[in-house]
Amino acid sequence: MNKLKDMQVFIRIVEAGSITKAAEQLEMVKSAVSQRLNRLENYLGTQLIQRTTRSQSLTASGQKYYQDCLRILEEIREMDAGLMQEKQALAGKIRLAAPYSFGLKHLGPAIRKFNDLHPEVIFDIDFNDRFVDLVNEGFDLGIRITQLSDSSLMARKICQSQMVLCASPTYLEKYGEPQKPEDLTHNHRKIRYSTDAESWHFTNTAGQVCKVKLPTILVCNNGEFMTEAAQDGCGLVAVPDFICYQAIASGSLKPLLCNYRMNQTINIYAVYPQNRHLPLRVRKLIDFLAGYFGNKPYWQVIAN
Repeated sequence: MNKLKDMQVFIRIVEAGSITKAAEQLEMVKSAVSQRLNRLENYLGTQLIQRTTRSQSLTASGQKYYQDCLRILEEIREMDAGLMQEKQALAGKIRLAAPYSFGLKHLGPAIRKFNDLHPEVIFDIDFNDRFVDLVNEGFDLGIRITQLSDSSLMARKICQSQMVLCASPTYLEKYGEPQKPEDLTHNHRKIRYSTDAESWHFTNTAGQVCKVKLPTILVCNNGEFMTEAAQDGCGLVAVPDFICYQAIASGSLKPLLCNYRMNQTINIYAVYPQNRHLPLRVRKLIDFLAGYFGNKPYWQVIAN
């Protein structure tokens, strides 16, 4: 029994609308097409198509099997194409969605290096902090810095980040440097991301959690702006290390309460729709990004 051939014939029967038309399109005799359908139904132990002398219709089992056949044959075609592409230069378009700050500061340079290696790959990039529906908006790949909850997507971790509490030397001279989370409630003020909770949570090395709430001096929706405001002495700021690492390296910001963790490690993922086989160029890009950033990315300022 040639299962793939039977699946191809079944698909043609469904899409042609009748066994007679399917036989004509496949250039087979009608009896051979009918025999393949009967053999497939006997093998599966269920009727796939209800047929009379004038019409045919899919059963519930037939509808599901038809969709499965389409998916399986498409995956086979794409796997074959992928193997053939491995012997060729990578080429084609990649539509990519990425958060604004991470995209400009870190993803952009990585993509330019990838493009140097594979100049035939064309990128169409949307740098935006909004939630992007990859499937409905036609993106091949997205970068997500969050806890993943969308089960319709596949994901691969490409790197990680930590939240860092920091302030400028001038701010610390004026308000004092906190030694423990409770000190933050004494005369300190903060710069807050617009979607963050008003309280900060700190976990010590023993796993004990401390919740702290202090006045907010500024609220905005961009980590770069928050970091610049903190450098100017406006207040304390808690941002991912991939945003503030250069300010810390230059001394314009100082990390605080380094013996406490503000939250769990922030994983950064490459996400993509799970309903189809990834083109080789997209798979190669994901591999490249994971290698480019690595397990200990260059922006890490506090040892894990």
